[in-house]
Amino acid sequence: MKKLVIGIVFGGCSAEHDVSLSSAAAVVGHLNRERYDVVPVGITRDGRWLRYFGDAQDIAADRWSEHPRCVPAMLSPDRSRKGLIEFAGTEYRFTPLDVVFPVLHGKYGEDGTLQGLLELAAIPFVGCGTLSSAVCMDKEAAKIWARAAGVEVAPYWTVEAGDPLEASLAKAAELGYPLYVKPARSGSSIGITKAYGERELIQGLKTALLHDGKAIVERHVDGVELGCAVIGHSQPVTGEIDEIELAGEFFDLSEKYSLATAKIHLPARIAPETAEAARRLALRIYRALGCSGLARVDLFLTKDGRLLFNEVNTIPGFTAKSRFPSMMREAGIGFAELLDRLIDAAVREVRR
Repeated sequence: MKKLVIGIVFGGCSAEHDVSLSSAAAVVGHLNRERYDVVPVGITRDGRWLRYFGDAQDIAADRWSEHPRCVPAMLSPDRSRKGLIEFAGTEYRFTPLDVVFPVLHGKYGEDGTLQGLLELAAIPFVGCGTLSSAVCMDKEAAKIWARAAGVEVAPYWTVEAGDPLEASLAKAAELGYPLYVKPARSGSSIGITKAYGERELIQGLKTALLHDGKAIVERHVDGVELGCAVIGHSQPVTGEIDEIELAGEFFDLSEKYSLATAKIHLPARIAPETAEAARRLALRIYRALGCSGLARVDLFLTKDGRLLFNEVNTIPGFTAKSRFPSMMREAGIGFAELLDRLIDAAVREVRR
């Protein structure tokens, strides 16, 4: 059987560059070389695209761009030439790609920009399409779409750079503290703060707006956070539900990747009927936001038993120990099989 040629795009210009390297190293290291020819393509922090010929360990250690065989490269937008153009001195070579697996987190990789290029080029790719990637990346847009589908969300408001602080202070007084202040279009909890009063709210808005031109302020939900991994296109399936147990203020960047004080319970410590309700709601949100391929749907379970929408992550962490692969593994789908399923779906299934 002819091997599929898989382009793995990683790195990127976002604040989540390092997270992408860890995910990409795991994906590159676990792909079955009997089924795939793997073509890693890294994007440096300053936006240079390089075809990479080294091993996965140097991706994880952020030494990949120093490899002596790295060459400048770019995806061809020409539908008659689906693949990678590599520049070697004054010449170029063309490497056809059967499918692209984006392993980019945050802006310029998870927000529909790369997906738009791939759709323009008609290259099959793993994950959500342009529109759903853009909607899910924008926390305000995702909440609007979810609420339009009849899904409950926690009270929130948005603030754009230049908006008067008085309006936010009045809204905070109306909703009450504590409040979470987040960049509207960022991931990995970068730029998020928790405010217990006006001074912290003002500082939190300044911090969030350093990362994005729009911030979202959400009222604290008294309950626990649940996650649900979803894969598939026309007939998506879910993994096991997990639960975040916090000891600190919130699940920040440090806790997400160190679990120094927080714990992930898999499966979640909830009743079977609650877990089933969470799966159904996750699928409902997945469809309502136009997701395909894969996504992690995050929910809140309140102390009085209600399920609220939090957000959708269209390219979640992808190391072998990350939450998304762990939830699928708990449901009986191992890491290598998960990669196979995602690639097969990208090649075979028609996008909505």
